[in-house]
Parts: sequence; C-alpha cells; structure tokens
Amino acid sequence: MAIRKKVKGKAKARRKKTPVSKGARKKSVKKVKTSRKKAVKKAPLRPASRKKARPAKPAGKPRRISGRAPQAVTTAPSRPAKEASSEQRIGVVTHYFSHLSVAVIQLEAGATLRVGDVIHVWGHTTDFTQKVESLEVDHAPVAEVGPKDDFGLKVIEHTREHDVVFKVRS
Repeated sequence: MAIRKKVKGKAKARRKKTPVSKGARKKSVKKVKTSRKKAVKKAPLRPASRKKARPAKPAGKPRRISGRAPQAVTTAPSRPAKEASSEQRIGVVTHYFSHLSVAVIQLEAGATLRVGDVIHVWGHTTDFTQKVESLEVDHAPVAEVGPKDDFGLKVIEHTREHDVVFKVRS
C-alpha cells in the first residue's frame, strides 16, 4: 500500500474562493419524510356456520327391517395380532438420546431383562425387534436389570417416549 507524504510550504497549490451571489447558490433540498404505512385493520371474523339440519330421530326402539338377526361388525386390527404367549410387556421408554442412539427404559414390576434377550419396541411410529447388547445403570455397564429399574439401552432405531417394550419369548 502506498503512503502519501504531506507537502509542506508553498509547493501546494491553493484554490482561491470566489464570492458567489446568494441567488446563484444551490439551495439545499429538504429530505422528504417517508411516512409509515398505516396498519390495515383485519376483517372481522365470520360467525360460525350453522350446522345442517338433521332429520329428527324416530321415537322408540329401532326395528329390524329384514327377518335376519343383525351381524356383528368386525374391524380390522391396526397391527397384526400376535400370540399372547410370544411377547411379554416389560417396560416403557421414558427418554431417547438421539446423538447416542440410547433409550432410557423403566421396567415394570415383576420384569427382568438380561444381555442377550430379544426385545420388541412398539409405538406410534416405532416397530422393531433387536437383541439386547448393552445395558447401563448410572453409566455403569450391567448384565441384568430388575423391576422398577431405570436403565439405558443401546437401540438400533429411533424410539420415542411412551413406546412400549416387550420381551420376546424364545
């Protein structure tokens, strides 16, 4: 970067000021203030729509039209039904650490879990089965956890709070 040196003495040419009449001077232009937009009033909310008129229900007990007995309405289960003896509910996920892929699970009364057991985690958006490979209680690895224990379990998929944990019987 170049450095400029100050010139001393008469070497510097000075410009002389010439007198100018008041009429020839430029008049300063005043800045125009910009006004803010006025707040637009929102339209009033519409009243709730009236519900369509429904036909009046007939008084008394409804009668069968045909001579046949009414059939029971069956609904399809949301998940395939499994045998009650194949899985046992042992606990619930209370927290999930996504950066570690670790679920904190609280066991229910009368349930135990060991390293090597197969578990099934099921919830609203969760449904997977895995083998238990690591269990930790208070950051210490353990081989078995008992009822009413809170423990950390390394999982293979994302779990969420309130997911149910089942022990798969083999």
